[in-house]
Amino acid sequence: MSTIRRPLMRAPDYEDAKRIARAGNATERAALAQRPDMAPELLFYLAADHESEVRVAVAANDQTPPQADRLLADDADERVRVALARKIATLAPQLDPSSRDRLQRLTAETLSRLVQDTAVQVRAAIADVVKDMPDAPRELILALAHDTEIPVAGPVLELSPLLCTEDLLALVHAPPGAETIGAIARRPHLNETVSDAIAATANSPAITALLRNRSAQIRENTLDALIARASDNVEWHEPLVRRPHLSSRAARALSAIVAEHLVHALSTRPDLDPGTAEFLRRQVVKQVAWGTPSVPTHRSDLPLPTDAFAAAGELKARGRLTEAHVLAAADRGEVRMVAAMLARAADVALSVVERAANLRSAKGLVAICWKAGFSMRVAASVQALLGRLPPTAILTAGPGAWPLSDEEMRWHLGFLAREGIAGQRPSAQAATQPAAS
Repeated sequence: MSTIRRPLMRAPDYEDAKRIARAGNATERAALAQRPDMAPELLFYLAADHESEVRVAVAANDQTPPQADRLLADDADERVRVALARKIATLAPQLDPSSRDRLQRLTAETLSRLVQDTAVQVRAAIADVVKDMPDAPRELILALAHDTEIPVAGPVLELSPLLCTEDLLALVHAPPGAETIGAIARRPHLNETVSDAIAATANSPAITALLRNRSAQIRENTLDALIARASDNVEWHEPLVRRPHLSSRAARALSAIVAEHLVHALSTRPDLDPGTAEFLRRQVVKQVAWGTPSVPTHRSDLPLPTDAFAAAGELKARGRLTEAHVLAAADRGEVRMVAAMLARAADVALSVVERAANLRSAKGLVAICWKAGFSMRVAASVQALLGRLPPTAILTAGPGAWPLSDEEMRWHLGFLAREGIAGQRPSAQAATQPAAS
């Protein structure tokens, strides 16, 4: 319990305080409720004030008696309960529900009531106070960590020193909320055992957070396994390349799947041996010279043409212009090759794809993917790569397979084609000249 000693109010002050509590305006009563020397009986009286701002002040006052705090724990105004939660949470290390002290038991009961509050902000206020307390009650920390709402569980999952490896593993294996594992992945100095468990999940955002956590300990073979899965998870590429410790084997493997600028970043890492650094520099030179690397998994299957549109044409002729190849090229950041493959698959001019990309038209790019016979998975990658759209602007699947109706997508295709014709329309004088044979 609080050890603050309250100086007694002098008699004239007490009489003036009683008058304000009974007849003062809301601002005066709120100011009175904030006073550190307020008499407990007056604070108890103000705890039932009809103005929320007064009750908020009472809830935040360290001198408010436990009986009044317990009443405020059921207050209808969430702001009152948030102020009370922050105050009571600071006392958590001192509280013992089995104490013989009646007032301490009452305060412990109030805290327990607030931990179960239906308002997320109330529970979150408690978590914010106790998140890094080394002496908070373990039962309280576990209750907050198992909360389904990330504003409540997140601070504790990320920072509480009271959560042991076994606690974290249990939460990874049976997460109470969608963002539980991601919060654990952001813990400073996460150990290899927990990192392994996170890496073994199918939770891509959590794995991305783990890879971005530079203090997390990740075994070399775990990184190798993630690199093997990274072709289908382009969001892992940059954090993998930027990991503090990366073996030469991992760097070479990454160079085969990441975009040109990330291969360049790999080649400049100071922790790689000279042979690997030279290999990576040659990879950068090749990518610049080619403009776009070969798409097939085995390069011997298809010689690399210098023209991306011709390369896409050969893929289509061989029956290999598949969704998997488009996604692989998109994961590697091969802008020109993806545009060419999309144009070939949709049987539209390359300029139509380029126009949708230059306009950053999410709807246009989705329509082209639809005409090409690809899925929304390809459409999402194409919007990000060709349209350079942020995640919040990318169209995702609607109630059906596509976010637009067939009629809308046909309209966008027609619009992009018409824009191309309009952009190339000759002048009136030139239009009267006979066409060259």
